[in-house]
Amino acid sequence: MVFDFFGARRKVVVGMVHIGALPGTPLYDADGGVEKLIADAASDLEKLQAGGIHSVMFGNENDRPYVFKGSPATIAAMTAVVTALKPMLKVPFGVNYLWDPSASVAIAAATGASFAREIFTGLFASDMGLWQPNAAEALRLRRDLGRPDLKLLFNINAEFAHTLDQRPIALRAKSAVFSSLADAILVSGPITGQPAQTSDLRAVRDVIDTVPVFANTGVNIDNVREVFSIADGIIIGSHFKVDGNTWNAVDGDRVKRFMDVVETIS
Repeated sequence: MVFDFFGARRKVVVGMVHIGALPGTPLYDADGGVEKLIADAASDLEKLQAGGIHSVMFGNENDRPYVFKGSPATIAAMTAVVTALKPMLKVPFGVNYLWDPSASVAIAAATGASFAREIFTGLFASDMGLWQPNAAEALRLRRDLGRPDLKLLFNINAEFAHTLDQRPIALRAKSAVFSSLADAILVSGPITGQPAQTSDLRAVRDVIDTVPVFANTGVNIDNVREVFSIADGIIIGSHFKVDGNTWNAVDGDRVKRFMDVVETIS
């Protein structure tokens, strides 16, 4: 499958730029301010691009504990950070505001992103309480903002949560494409940095042939060949960090070694 929003590639690697905790969140570095958020994200972005990444996605993973409704301050700050980094970008980019679909779409539209990732569908019991995303609201916002070209990547099995939908994952994936107009389906593990079940990824792949299927978590240099034998794309954050720790800075050497392997696959 060719990705028209990733430069017509058949196998795509999206590297995460994890922005530091945003203003108003518990871990925000008030002394460093937004300037430090930009500088740290710029350093990670530079290393990802130098390593040969195909695309990047900006995310607010450091805004723990996560919320279902973004605040004006955090949405504005994330938009400011992404906008400040746009002159550096050499690859297509996307955004993900955890866990607010409308905020993700709004930031993507404001910054000119090619795609947005989010939990758009489903019902989950989670660390944050009962999780009930609203895909219809997000897709209507995309239309209202004049961005019908913005691709929406649907993560269908949420991290930090357990689905209350008893349908098999393959049926949930097929339903998300049919009823909620997903532009891609993402399959995740139970928590950031942990791989999706191979059986889940394969079950989704077996029924989805009209949109790309991504492995969303836990891909590393040891399992990337197996993952790419099933999936069209991968989104990777933790493995690219120093010591593979999600909260560390990007390690440029790890990116380069990983992408060298990918080039022998794709």
